Amino acid sequence: MKKAFLLSIVVLFISTQSCNNKHYDPSIAANPELIRKAVDKTTEIIVLDIFSPVVAGRIYAYSNIAFYETVRQGHPEYRSFAGQLTDLTEVPAAPTDGSVDINLAGLHAYSLVSKAMIFSEFEMDEFITEMYAELKEKGIPDDIFDASIAYGQSVANHILAWSKKDMYAETRSYPKYTINDDLARWQPTPPAFIEAVEPHWNDIRPMVMDSASQFSPTTNTEFSTDKTSRFYKEAVDVYTSIDTDRVERLDIANFWDCNPYIMHQQGHLMVASKKITPGGHWMGIVGLVTRKSNLDVVATAEAYALTSIGLFDGFISCWDEKYRSNLVRPETYINRFVDPDWEPALQTPPFPEHTSGHSVISTASAVILTHLFGDNYAFSDSTEVPYDLPVRSFNSFYEAASEACISRFYGGIHYMPSINYGIVQGKNVGENILAKVNTRTK
Repeated sequence: MKKAFLLSIVVLFISTQSCNNKHYDPSIAANPELIRKAVDKTTEIIVLDIFSPVVAGRIYAYSNIAFYETVRQGHPEYRSFAGQLTDLTEVPAAPTDGSVDINLAGLHAYSLVSKAMIFSEFEMDEFITEMYAELKEKGIPDDIFDASIAYGQSVANHILAWSKKDMYAETRSYPKYTINDDLARWQPTPPAFIEAVEPHWNDIRPMVMDSASQFSPTTNTEFSTDKTSRFYKEAVDVYTSIDTDRVERLDIANFWDCNPYIMHQQGHLMVASKKITPGGHWMGIVGLVTRKSNLDVVATAEAYALTSIGLFDGFISCWDEKYRSNLVRPETYINRFVDPDWEPALQTPPFPEHTSGHSVISTASAVILTHLFGDNYAFSDSTEVPYDLPVRSFNSFYEAASEACISRFYGGIHYMPSINYGIVQGKNVGENILAKVNTRTK
């Protein structure tokens, strides 16, 4: 009798859960605004923690791949990155019995990967707690919630295990960059004279490229201090870059500055002014255009993931060239040989000059986003509004990328060859991704 009573209770509980789940609306966690908020939160923490552009690109890539690999399982028309990205194997398969909300699981996988790669973990914990409380209030049953969290954890574990084999941990203990007296070589620049950032980034495992040097660009102009030389002329071009249309060119330079290392002298103290990274700017653009196009959650995941893969490989390719050519920055050269009192419009970032990182990753992003959204896709870029900069509007991704590239010349931190060759380099990176990675089964 007692056993029969207990069995009745179990049956009633299962029936109740089944009834509750029957009325569960799976669209609750399928709102693409949730992943946009999560990416924006990652950007906010990257700014807070002052990650370098290349490390930020790594955070975006692994986090967004985790999200895509989870949510695409609910959409058979989308393919896994497994077997397409270097060393990535299939993530654990999602249950097919309806016990898991694939979108909630994806958000959890994203959040855990992002959290594992930042410093301010409490910031992501607070974000996760608030987001999950809102989802529960909207009616996600406890059993589905718990199962989804557990599955998201398994995907995150898989992606994090993959990430740990990309040489990032090993490069943390590599020797620092050594400065020498060669006039052609990079030297730390004012005001903080920060040491060279990530001189061994070309040892990081690419996701799609065959090697860091696959798309090595044309070499920089031969160094010379001769006033009749081409190199001297290129330096003078930087020196006079904002003599024409000064206001507009300064606006462009400041809009695309994206330098997380801005420092200000206050008495005897050096104070940092925190800014978004170049990759964070393009992640912001992805959020804007996926919203404008009213994309569903999986198409939004695809756009974030592919663009972040472009950032990842683009930075590896660019940094490989930076520390091979190891070229002196315009600020150092101009102060030595043209005008000792000159200051660039933007603070010079702490790494060698050739090629322009903005040019590489902006062009790679434009290639990928044009593939996804088409040519002549007009949009208004409000990414920099939180950093007290106005909205700028563009008629295409290539137009935005072109402005990002030339902004480095206007800012006084790159010679023109670095920008032009960086554009070609970024185009090669983006096209290589599109040629080798296919996210659609049809």
